[in-house]
Amino acid sequence: MALILIVDDDPGLRNSFARLIEQDGHVPLTAANGEEGIARLESDRPDLVVMDVRMPGMTGLEALARMKAKDPATPVIIMTAYGNTDTAIEAVNKGAFDYILKPFDIPEMLGLIAQALDASRQAKGHKAQPSPGEGPAVALVGQSRAMRDVYKQLGRLAATDATVLVQGESGTGKELAARALWSYSDRKSRPFVVVNCVAIPETLLESELFGHEKGAFTGATQRRAGKIEQAQGGTVFLDEIGDMPLPIQAKLLRLLQERQIERLGGKGPIPVDVRIVAATNRDLEAAMADGRFREDLYYRLQVVRIVLPPLRERKEDIPQLATHFLGLHAAAMNVQSPGLTPQALAALADHDWPGNVRELSNVLQKTLIFSRGLAIGEYDVRAALAGRSPEAPHEIGAEAVQAVEEYVRQAVAAGGPDLFGQVTDRFAALVLAEALRITGGNRTQASKLLGLSRPTLLAKMEKLGLTVQTQVKIGDTLS
Repeated sequence: MALILIVDDDPGLRNSFARLIEQDGHVPLTAANGEEGIARLESDRPDLVVMDVRMPGMTGLEALARMKAKDPATPVIIMTAYGNTDTAIEAVNKGAFDYILKPFDIPEMLGLIAQALDASRQAKGHKAQPSPGEGPAVALVGQSRAMRDVYKQLGRLAATDATVLVQGESGTGKELAARALWSYSDRKSRPFVVVNCVAIPETLLESELFGHEKGAFTGATQRRAGKIEQAQGGTVFLDEIGDMPLPIQAKLLRLLQERQIERLGGKGPIPVDVRIVAATNRDLEAAMADGRFREDLYYRLQVVRIVLPPLRERKEDIPQLATHFLGLHAAAMNVQSPGLTPQALAALADHDWPGNVRELSNVLQKTLIFSRGLAIGEYDVRAALAGRSPEAPHEIGAEAVQAVEEYVRQAVAAGGPDLFGQVTDRFAALVLAEALRITGGNRTQASKLLGLSRPTLLAKMEKLGLTVQTQVKIGDTLS
């Protein structure tokens, strides 16, 4: 049996949660805001605190920082109905045991409570993590379970100097994860330096990283500090480290082991204080087996490993990501974000995204360029995914052409009064209905897609008896 403090400004949730706690064999305490929660922490010494983020007055994150300062050993679970990257990383970074989204799954919450209470029994007397204060927003987006796990890892690691290896496919956001580690760390006031190990020629990479003395090689007319030295006190992000040449890997290993570097042509070691975060989309274990990557460096790098999931494994994040990227690109172009139709979102979800989040961003930028201020529709998305502008002519497949030709042959062979009008009206209805479908019933956008004026489109719809919901097949009889 444990004493559990529930801090939430919603009385209904407090009461229902208290009953749940009692049914699980524990004793509940309640508080309506952060200030009251801190007072109860001091007076009642609960074994666990479960607290909301958004409350009037002091926020849950502010109350969390105060609670951890007063009682580092008592675990705090943060609840929020407004989950985002910053909340997730900051909550764990400030010392939260975990965070969970509302509405939560009851068995999941009870399991989390059991884990926290077990940690509480073991953690009494342990030191709390220092709070680095407010960190700047980072551009990692998504609330899928996989991404929430990533945020928790980032939050726990940000307060440490541990070397981190970030792995994931190209375009998953490895540099953003590295920036998040830096943004929420005590090193955030010092430089964040990025080195792309594959973009710099091998002959220049060593000098780029470690610097050189005057005369070290032809063209070295003066001493130059390398990227690692320039980042003194900060963080160095080594992107695509799987492509780093073996001789430079040996020098990097020395940095990690001894915290020293030596410039090209230098005569002695230079002490440095930097945190190394490395990233790769390569299989480093296979590279070790092939002799292309040092085993000792591999284990030095992956003190902790973070794996970013590919977009195809977290498609539930696509609507949030799409809104985010449209907003960013619209701001850069100084236009209003037009939004996306449900059909456009469905088309985005249908794609496998081999280029991951970066590909999604590029596709949305392209659709925005050609949108003319109208909502992004299915046609815009599919055109961008196919590598053409929405205004470019669409090449019709041979099978589709044959099907149309066969229909026309059968219709002409059957004959009938006003044959030409009937056939052309059927095709017109089919074209109009399909345009309305893929634009989500937006008649302005459908007219743009068809190259018609809006009054002309409306007149044709009225003539053919079409509404925005009408579904037409080639063999339908028109009214």
